[in-house]
Amino acid sequence: MSPLDQKIARDLQAAADAGELKIAKGYGKAAEDDIAWLETPEALRMPFKVLKDAGLSPPEVGMFHERATLKTTIANCTDESTRIELQKKLSDLDQKIALRLESLRSHSQL
Repeated sequence: MSPLDQKIARDLQAAADAGELKIAKGYGKAAEDDIAWLETPEALRMPFKVLKDAGLSPPEVGMFHERATLKTTIANCTDESTRIELQKKLSDLDQKIALRLESLRSHSQL
């Protein structure tokens, strides 16, 4: 075990002995199987977990919400020129999402 791993183990044991870990969500329970965790590139798992625990989400999630809103707006749009402009925005957003996801897949980073 590396010196860093040993320090982490000592710090965790000290926190457990002091009762600090008991406030952690899921303390003393087996970890749930999480398919999304397993499908997430290893280098991104911890940053995404930190965001999730803070009640935040990765930027890509916001893009998917924006995409859904745009699609609904396009479906309900009656003005043709507005519809064309919204479809262009949707196309640009789709391309941006695809590029970000490909970057995540190939590099495990942005």
